[in-house]
Amino acid sequence: MKFRVERDVLAEAVTWVARGLPARPPVPVLAGILLEASDDGTLTLSAFDYEVSARVTVAADVAESGTVLVLGRLLADICRNLPDRPIDLATDGSKVQVTCGASRFSLLMMPADDYPTLPANPEPTGTVDGHLFTQAVAQVSVAADRGDTLPILTGVRVEVDGDTMTLLATDRYRLAMRELHWNPSDTGASHVVLIPARTLSETARSLGASGSIDVALGAVAGGDGLVGFEAGRRRSTTRLLDGEYPKVSSIFPTSSETDAVVRTAELVEAVKRVALVAERNTPVRLRFSEGQVAIEAGTGDDAQASEAVECRLTGPDIEIAFNPGYLLDGLGAVGTDWS
Repeated sequence: MKFRVERDVLAEAVTWVARGLPARPPVPVLAGILLEASDDGTLTLSAFDYEVSARVTVAADVAESGTVLVLGRLLADICRNLPDRPIDLATDGSKVQVTCGASRFSLLMMPADDYPTLPANPEPTGTVDGHLFTQAVAQVSVAADRGDTLPILTGVRVEVDGDTMTLLATDRYRLAMRELHWNPSDTGASHVVLIPARTLSETARSLGASGSIDVALGAVAGGDGLVGFEAGRRRSTTRLLDGEYPKVSSIFPTSSETDAVVRTAELVEAVKRVALVAERNTPVRLRFSEGQVAIEAGTGDDAQASEAVECRLTGPDIEIAFNPGYLLDGLGAVGTDWS
């Protein structure tokens, strides 16, 4: 195999594919990136750890087609640090020679025949705006569990019903839900899947800038246990979580006696300052009254802090306490000037 490719193009492609490589792969070949150079002038880079697959195709000047498997993180580190000149890559016996200007590296080839077969390219179930999807995932995934006690809560529940997509996540202490519109191939189709929150967040961030994202659910994703994403020439599949997600959407109230409107940035900064005196697992208290919300923390002989922020109140006064970390996560996910 022998090809030439622009440095920035290869570095970006390798970095994107290598992002999901396992730190401690159960099988040595899973630490590798598969490079496939084709006579049609394309280079495809792939990675797969039986849970998440990533594949990207870029343009290259291919002199000899072929397939090689090399250590992914090492190749990513090399590409990021090479000078801004075209990169030549060629096989030489059991080695892969990487040349860029005066820089030369010799990488050991891994046994490509032992590499697992990647899931087939999924057919899209529908398309969603990349920026909108990335924002929605960020707003919801913040509430997903980060521990291992209940693996099912580490996922984001994605429900598709017609042209409505609903994302839901909870860690038992907080709950986040976001609805958005998308463009399904079949307006009568409905799906419910549970996607690992960390993988979904990384995928949304890396694909969202492409403008639109194709999403594949159900059988077209390669099986009921997979979900597929594609944007531009980047394709990714993720194995879904198994289990019945708790029925928590009904927790959201349909009405409230008191409504308060506050500038998000002002409230965030005030909570950050007041929370400085809050001990571990100690809440901050918010007292809403006409014209202002008073934020307080600390009691008795402990350090205390208070601050007031202007607000518009409708309904009776109310006092409520929050875990400051959870409150700040929620305010950070709002994404609007007013909360």
